[in-house]
Amino acid sequence: MSIVAAARRIRDTLGFWLTALGQEAMDLSLRTHADLRTRIVESPGTTLDDAALAALVADLRTIAGKTLPAGDLTYGIFSGAREALARAIITLVSDANGRPIAFNALAVMQVARDGETQQVIHLGLVMVDPEARGKGLSGVLYGLTTLLLFIRDGLRPKWISNVTQVPAVAGMVCETFSDVFPSPQPEARASFAHLELARGIMRAHRAVFGVGDDAGFDETRFVITNAYTGGSDALKKTYDAAPKHRDDLYNGFCARELDYARGDDLLQLGRIDLAAARRYLLRAIPSGSLPALLATSAVLALQRMILPLVHWLDDTRAFGSLRPRRPSGEAAP
Repeated sequence: MSIVAAARRIRDTLGFWLTALGQEAMDLSLRTHADLRTRIVESPGTTLDDAALAALVADLRTIAGKTLPAGDLTYGIFSGAREALARAIITLVSDANGRPIAFNALAVMQVARDGETQQVIHLGLVMVDPEARGKGLSGVLYGLTTLLLFIRDGLRPKWISNVTQVPAVAGMVCETFSDVFPSPQPEARASFAHLELARGIMRAHRAVFGVGDDAGFDETRFVITNAYTGGSDALKKTYDAAPKHRDDLYNGFCARELDYARGDDLLQLGRIDLAAARRYLLRAIPSGSLPALLATSAVLALQRMILPLVHWLDDTRAFGSLRPRRPSGEAAP
């Protein structure tokens, strides 16, 4: 990419997002590949009107129909229910013609930990149109949205969770995020925080990833047993059919830990922090999307870290709970 083209892409991205600085929920669209565009919609169940929400759900169902021609998904975002979509963050990739080809449906869970509520971002369901596989979409689908949420929240570390039986996905989570457990890496350990969060997720949030009440949970290995009974039945795979990671370390780990005939899943917990963000930028982000990503990140950082300070220093206008200073001599209400 030439310097002029990169500068134009940054200019266009900044110009678009500067109009949305006051929005709390993200609804972003940026070019992540030469011929692909990615849209990130936060809480579509509460931010989109009926027509826009129906169009978004139709795109998701289109991709699911091509991915699972013999199955059907009955839980979560595919229901079209606003309640389910209110806690979701949708990452939707479309081609140059606007045809949807891949998505990731993240979910934000509130989990009790140490007597307080801890926010956990569940990496959620990922589907890619079989005709679009091999386009390098994994980095965008699994890391881009969490990176932007991390930046918007002032670079504060955030917990993430992932439920999978796919070695390629399990390995990607281990390599991208920090303090991931379970993992075949020798330094992987389950802290008490991992255990508390895992218990809270299994107690109150099974519906987020379609695991029924009859599924078990091995707290030593963080393995969900008989996991495909709560609406996600069509996603169950054999080991041979599950996409493999390029590193056999993760393939062997999943083969040892999971009973594919029964339908087991790993419940992985980790964090996105500065170290994870650096790894993502160096390994996963497509080179062509870096200018747009940097521009979008700068605007999000401006929104959350710089604009509040500017508004606080301006005593002539209201900002949230802050009220403007009354003119001298004006009586109190």
